[in-house]
Amino acid sequence: MALYLTLDPFPEVADVLKRLKTAGIWTAILSNGSPKMLDAAVKSANLETLLDAVLSVEDVGVYKPHPKVYQLAVDRLSVPASAISFQSSNAWDAYAASAFGMKVVWCNRYGQRRERLPGNPDHEVKSLSELPAIVGVR
Repeated sequence: MALYLTLDPFPEVADVLKRLKTAGIWTAILSNGSPKMLDAAVKSANLETLLDAVLSVEDVGVYKPHPKVYQLAVDRLSVPASAISFQSSNAWDAYAASAFGMKVVWCNRYGQRRERLPGNPDHEVKSLSELPAIVGVR
């Protein structure tokens, strides 16, 4: 479990976050992780200045894919679900966020099969480097 405290981000993550922030797009993490784990991971990856919010399921007392978790993002960011571009590498998470009403980009790095769940990601990419173009950032 201690490894979660020092996870390295994928190589493109910092650059993508910088591009989004420069374009005025808010960035946030919505995770099943604890605040302690998320704080350590964000700091270890040197991403703290690139994120506007880090949201943990501990605030709602239930794990994803429960709708209360996705509602947490809506409430904390003060925007409707349809205004959120949600990225996940977990198919179940991408489908659940889509079913909740978010715009979803599924980062399917390893060619996983599509899920047979409610919802459907709006986009499927192999790398987050594809995200800026999808959300209109040059």
